[in-house]
Amino acid sequence: MTTLSEKLSAPSTRQVSKRVSQSVFDGSPLRVVLLVDVHDGAQQQFLEAYEQLCNQVAQVPGHVSDQLCQSIENPSQWLITSEWESAPPFLTWVNSEEHVRMVEPLHSCVRDTRSLRFHVVRETGEEAAGAASRRRLQTSPRIGDGVIRHALTFTVRPGSEERVKKILADYASPRARVDETTRLCRTSLFMHGNRVVRAIEVRGDLLAALRHVARQPEVRAVEEAINPYLEQERDLDDQESARVFFTRAALPAVHHLTADELTEGERRAEYYPARPGGGMRLAELLAQRDEAAADDPDGPVLRSTIFQRDDVVVRLIDVRPGLGARALAAEARRPAALDTLLDGEPVGMDLVTDRRSPDA
Repeated sequence: MTTLSEKLSAPSTRQVSKRVSQSVFDGSPLRVVLLVDVHDGAQQQFLEAYEQLCNQVAQVPGHVSDQLCQSIENPSQWLITSEWESAPPFLTWVNSEEHVRMVEPLHSCVRDTRSLRFHVVRETGEEAAGAASRRRLQTSPRIGDGVIRHALTFTVRPGSEERVKKILADYASPRARVDETTRLCRTSLFMHGNRVVRAIEVRGDLLAALRHVARQPEVRAVEEAINPYLEQERDLDDQESARVFFTRAALPAVHHLTADELTEGERRAEYYPARPGGGMRLAELLAQRDEAAADDPDGPVLRSTIFQRDDVVVRLIDVRPGLGARALAAEARRPAALDTLLDGEPVGMDLVTDRRSPDA
């Protein structure tokens, strides 16, 4: 059977390869770059915490190597780079409770961090050339659309769903422009049972956009209003409490496919309850299916984004107007391999609000 990793890595000039703007399933090695700003005077504490973390990370499946670098111009600036066999094992680890516990000693000595993740496309030098012959590298770069997609998910206390839904539907939209290079394009919020999923689309810097949104009084008021109903308690005035909550709430996009960028569609979200430990593989199978369906120019799905963290898998789709029934029919004809990874039937989530920036 041809896997999505093989399909995305194979030489191809077909238009379908240009539809994929994002995927973690191409099988290429992953390079992770972490920019760290350390508190003045805390460099030795940071180094000791890193060495402890480094020993633990070395035991994580899929980890290859890492380096720690200190700026020659500003001793408070550090750079951590690590290489992984591919993106899925890194994402499985970085989104786990184990990771939350591992990095906790770093936070008392770190002012700010920024994480960047890259697939390895080319390597140079004799040693790199030898390694490249043994590893799968991308044969051509993916073509994106300039939009970064991310989501947050959390649960509220059973019985509070309708109250939370009203709070989340009634807030005033924050200012779309973040700075000269970053703006909010779209926010879609869904609920199923007591689970909330908020998907956002950003042009520019995702981290800057998230921080911009968190500072807006309209959003802050909503966050405070839903605090009493959250299953995981948080204190937004406590930096560490807020950091842990949003770390656990992060629902990264692992695959995005655009079949038609121009047509406006009807936005839907589907929730796939995965069996324990099966979330990443389930997301990959859904990505494979979307890739195959994209070859049909008359297919109902215009755009599809798959979000996954642990055993939470959400597929956000834009369906051609009037063809929602066809999309549901296609869902009913899912392959048996998907069923083995599901812990219940996929369900459509209720749309709470879908807001777009006028000039997005």
